[in-house]
Amino acid sequence: MKNTRKVIMMIVIVCLVAPFALVAQGEAETGPVSFEFWTTETQSDRMATIQVLVDTYEILNPDVKINLVPVDENEMATQLQTASAAGNLPALIEIGAENAVAFGSDGLMDVVRNGELIDKIGEDEFYSGALRLVASESGDNYAVPFHGWIQGIWYRADWFEEAGLEPPTTWENIEKAAEYFYNPSENQYGILVGTKAEGFTEQCFTQFALSNGAQLFDKDGNLIFNSPEMKEAVEYYARLAQYNPPGPQTWRARDYYLQGKMAMFFYSTYIMDDLSLQEKAAGSLTGENFAELAGSDFDPDLVTHTQMVPLITNTDTAGFGVVVTLGVINQPDSAAADAAVDFARYLYTPNAYITFLHMAPGGMNPVLKGIASNERFQNDPQGIFKHYGAEKMAEINSGMNDIVTFSIVDGNRITAASTITTKQIIPQMLYKVTQEGMDVDAAMDWAESEMKKLID
Repeated sequence: MKNTRKVIMMIVIVCLVAPFALVAQGEAETGPVSFEFWTTETQSDRMATIQVLVDTYEILNPDVKINLVPVDENEMATQLQTASAAGNLPALIEIGAENAVAFGSDGLMDVVRNGELIDKIGEDEFYSGALRLVASESGDNYAVPFHGWIQGIWYRADWFEEAGLEPPTTWENIEKAAEYFYNPSENQYGILVGTKAEGFTEQCFTQFALSNGAQLFDKDGNLIFNSPEMKEAVEYYARLAQYNPPGPQTWRARDYYLQGKMAMFFYSTYIMDDLSLQEKAAGSLTGENFAELAGSDFDPDLVTHTQMVPLITNTDTAGFGVVVTLGVINQPDSAAADAAVDFARYLYTPNAYITFLHMAPGGMNPVLKGIASNERFQNDPQGIFKHYGAEKMAEINSGMNDIVTFSIVDGNRITAASTITTKQIIPQMLYKVTQEGMDVDAAMDWAESEMKKLID
């Protein structure tokens, strides 16, 4: 393991030293200083790659010592509370945007230095939607967007073209295509939207609701869930669910698409490797998961025939995704905080940044506008992105500009919306409507009652 890491480190240093020298030039010496960097990338191979980046930075900055600490995402809050009580908080953490905002609201995040980091990189270099997810109500930045994934509708562009249908970018076009391609007698289905009472269902529904101007709360934090706009979204979603494969469905029904039995499906960019690499698609090509599927061979042309729509439009336009951030935490030692900012800046330099993103091609997408079309980014180790090309990658990544969430209304962050998501009230409501046949009004009354219990 040690020998392997040395070889990897020598290769990466050749790529990283020259460009970073330009960034580091002229910046003040931080002096002998050490700090902890907590990351949620706990897998051993990812830890090895990040350690190489840390080692490279330390070679360039011999007066800085960074202790890399893996922390499970589900344990991050508890670990931070323990570290805070003990007075030994990390200086830099890699966490989801929602957690960054929660910790920032508790006063843990260094909004001054996080703002300085954004200024050093250039605010205009970031996708605007990603920045909105980390902003406080006063306009400060609790953390800095680092990478993320985009959700959208992946669809058979060749089928749409042959049928003379427009891409599924609007409510009207989506429903029209779902109905057109729905042919259960031939084991073919129009679309996949989540209908089980779980997170995938809420992810699918959120994009529809927000594209219709439906919110859980107004900007002042008043619950407005049971609105005409939300009812329209629930009714529309229920109609789409009729063109699903039978039974309550979740992400697993992507098997129908990969076996050529589905026209459209909701999914994040994590699907990119399954569409392009046979070994990644293998789990979806069997007959083990669904009685209706006998299994099929890998279709090498499927990735070419597939397009992705990151934005949905009805009365509004909405994208959906998840952003992971880098956040500087308030420190008693200003030198440690300054060193954390400098190290974080290094992680955004093109070669270091692309090395990090390539740990999970498709799952880690850039939040900086120019990276998606970067030639080195396109040349990922698994050879996934070459199947998509720079133009398609840039189009997919553009969804970062319009990421929306129930948690932000007119620039105000509504923390209660995250609590409602945690309790899965919305997917439970959708399950009642689509699988149990409950009346929409009754289901929404139930959901509103459950939300009020949480708020109270």
